[in-house]
Order: sequence, then structure tokens, then C-alpha cells
Amino acid sequence: MSKQLKATGEEAWKNNVEKVNAELFIFTYGSLVVQLVKDFEDYSAVNKQLDKMGYNIGVRLIDDVLARTGIEKCGDFHTTAEVISKVGFRVFLNIAPNVSGWSADSKEFSLILDDNPLNDFCELPPKAVQDGLWYSNVLCGVIRGALEMMQMQTEVWFVKDVLRGDDVSEIRVKLVRVLDEEVPVADE
Repeated sequence: MSKQLKATGEEAWKNNVEKVNAELFIFTYGSLVVQLVKDFEDYSAVNKQLDKMGYNIGVRLIDDVLARTGIEKCGDFHTTAEVISKVGFRVFLNIAPNVSGWSADSKEFSLILDDNPLNDFCELPPKAVQDGLWYSNVLCGVIRGALEMMQMQTEVWFVKDVLRGDDVSEIRVKLVRVLDEEVPVADE
């Protein structure tokens, strides 16, 4: 299953995705973070805003991923983790984080990003690191938003980041609960 998902992600990246210049994207994201820091003057508020922005992106991106790849709803959280890693990240960032660190109850895992394109050309000032800025926190919001559209309430947070001196970047994903599917009022 994992190899099939990897092939699906790679195929979608090669043939079904309009590419944007990577440097333009990275510099634009960096400018956005700088502006948020200037506007909020508090790194925890910037983290929350990046998460919120990512959430709003994620609720829309999931439809795009499903349309481009033909993947159906995942049967369990292990498959969901593999789809996030091998398909979701591949389609939009052309990377495939490793899934590891499963909890005993299989409701929590880590995504290990050996390479995070958002970190390219970026260096955090010591005060930003000390005061808790998670520069790529938008990714946590994207994952959370996409999973909520798939009826999974999750908590998503950074554990490690190479911009903070760690050897890899690690995002932790915890399944809080499976949401009940609600039928829109007009569809009854």
C-alpha cells in the first residue's frame, strides 16, 4: 500500500500539478511571516495566525488532492498518515516525510521532514527561537484543516525544527476523535 501511495503522489506531482517557482513561493512565505511578526509583535500570536491560515488552506486543499489522485477516504489512521506523507506533501511540496513514532493506541504519530522547503533561505533570529516561533506552523494548520474535512478532529504541532537547531523537523499529529458526518440541511 505504501509503495502504491508513493507512486500516486509522484504521478500527481509530475502530471497533475501546476508548478510555481519554488524561490518565489519561499520568499513570499517568508515575507508573510515577517509581516505577521511586525503586526502581532508576539510569537505565540504569530504561531496561532499561521495555524489558522494553514487550517483555511487545508480545508480547501483536501478536495484538490482527492480530485487529482482519485484516492478515497482512508479506512484507518495508519493509512491516513501514509496518504499525508506520500501523497499530500508530495503533491504540494514535492517531499515525502517519514511516518514514525506511533503511540501504543495508534492515535498519534510523527511526520519527520528531512527537508522542509519553507525553511530554505531562512534563518531565525535567536529571540524568535527563544520566544517560541515555529516558522513553518502553517503546515500544522494545513494538516489539521484537511483532516477535519475527512471527519477527523486532530491536534497538530511542531516538536522539532531545523531552524531551531534540531537535526530534523518533526510534526506530531494526534487524533482527538472521529467526527460524525453531518448532512447539510438542504440535502435531507
